[in-house]
Amino acid sequence: MPGYIVRDISLAPSGRLKIDWVRAHMPVLNAIREEFERDLPFKGLRVALSIHLEAKTAYLAEVIRAGGAEVSITGSNPLSTQDDVAAALAVSGMNVYAWYNATDAEYRTHLLCVLDRRPQVVIDDGGDLVYLLHTERKEQAPEIIGGCEETTTGIRRLKALEREGMLLFPMLAVNDAFCKFLFDNRYGTGESAWSGIMRTTNLVVAGKTVVVLGYGWCGKGVAMRARGLGARVIVCEVDPVRAIEACMDGYQVMGSEDAAGQGDIFITVTGCRDVLRRQHFERMKDGAVLANAGHFDVEISKPDLAGLAVERRLARQNIEEFTMPDGRKIYLLAEGRLVNLAAGDGHPAEIMDMSFAVQALSARYIVENSGKMEKRLYRVPEEIDRKVADLKLKSMGIKIDSLTEEQESYLNEWRG
Repeated sequence: MPGYIVRDISLAPSGRLKIDWVRAHMPVLNAIREEFERDLPFKGLRVALSIHLEAKTAYLAEVIRAGGAEVSITGSNPLSTQDDVAAALAVSGMNVYAWYNATDAEYRTHLLCVLDRRPQVVIDDGGDLVYLLHTERKEQAPEIIGGCEETTTGIRRLKALEREGMLLFPMLAVNDAFCKFLFDNRYGTGESAWSGIMRTTNLVVAGKTVVVLGYGWCGKGVAMRARGLGARVIVCEVDPVRAIEACMDGYQVMGSEDAAGQGDIFITVTGCRDVLRRQHFERMKDGAVLANAGHFDVEISKPDLAGLAVERRLARQNIEEFTMPDGRKIYLLAEGRLVNLAAGDGHPAEIMDMSFAVQALSARYIVENSGKMEKRLYRVPEEIDRKVADLKLKSMGIKIDSLTEEQESYLNEWRG
């Protein structure tokens, strides 16, 4: 029987409105849903999702269920779950275990409840389900056909498992699909991070100095949108190639300790820990705002910030004020968690339409190739990327050229 652990089941009507709204703006996923309803690729299978539980991810879960699956879902971040959306899925008969602002113990319990449903396919965001299936619930690993990982942080954890020869089932690196990182990471993160920051602070960005720490695809998007909002942008990197790229993209590049004294707003987008720490906080201006757009809340060292502060208080919803010994005030947004989801609604629906289309088709690929794949991390097949791109262009009313037979022959001929 379906079960749920949600904050308030009476919130379901509000959540249903949110899900219906994004569904109307996700034409690619709608097209895939029609295929799934016809072909039932997940018929008789149990699928588990650990994702940021908001409207767009809820619709992904509904599309997977439309393919015949029994779906169980939980959050992948304690502050990104929207209680009304969780309630709406529970009312619809889905197995839902999540609520906003879960404690560490509650969050772990919710993950384990999903695994109690004995899933055969996993869709993960950050790697927490996969981690449990390699540790506390290792005995369930033989039941797993395979899975998909949504984000850069989760891919890094999977690569570490693969390097050590410990990965127990095949996984697809959805984050590395072109239709994911080129759009979701760059345009999605760029827009949603600033949406969360501006909604939370109600402060102007134009004229301020923004420090972006990390110039991967997410960092590129955050820097691009900051410049579009009228900010002066400084980029900090540890990769020399990315640093040159940032410089040639027109940004000022410098070390993070030098940037610490110049920034008005700092955004970490690295996937690493302690990117901003004691020596940075000691140099920051009065009123500096700190936000994180990486998956885990370790990029800004909260222990260092708390250790330096002589006073701390909630200045505004999702803004904590830390007073330094010399009277300077530093503001941390959303407890250092993903600012675009912990203090906003996440990426725009049109962007996640592509990402979740890749997720849905990747899950189908895992099922269709059950028993044929090794226990390792795979790239998403090119045909999935192309199909999603074709569907997206069609939904936008855009037609593109195709190669003639002569052009195809020319491109595949070494003689010229």
